[in-house]
Amino acid sequence: MFQSLRLSRSVLQILLLCLITVTNIGFANAEQKHQVGNFDIHYMALNSTFITPEIAKKYGIVRSSYKGLVNITVLNTNLEGHPAVPVEISGIANNLLDARINLDFKEIREGKSIYYIAEIPYRDDQDVNFTIAIKNGNQLNTSLKFKHKFYVD
Repeated sequence: MFQSLRLSRSVLQILLLCLITVTNIGFANAEQKHQVGNFDIHYMALNSTFITPEIAKKYGIVRSSYKGLVNITVLNTNLEGHPAVPVEISGIANNLLDARINLDFKEIREGKSIYYIAEIPYRDDQDVNFTIAIKNGNQLNTSLKFKHKFYVD
């Protein structure tokens, strides 16, 4: 049984790595999308242990059972190929007790892809509310709100 769990976790890590490193062809169904005008904002939250140690080291991400990641990508659907666009991004996270944490987003560029990743501490079985401000010149100025429940693995 434990080998099965270990294999499942390895498969999950590979799938999430593919999700994070995918280019402009789109994301898997695990991600969420919010459309604002000509922009698709793709977002997701996940436990930092789902990424490989190599990817974590490459991008300076701390892997921990008590640390999650928020991943944001903005695509311009008005342009051919729906390319990723650079944005100004900031945000806060708060739990149900209203403890607030400012999100410090890192921009990651891989080829034509642009990702914004922030780390977030959490406790087991904790709901975290995210409010993220996203701006692209005078074409996009919006706020994204979503909730994610984190679990300690």
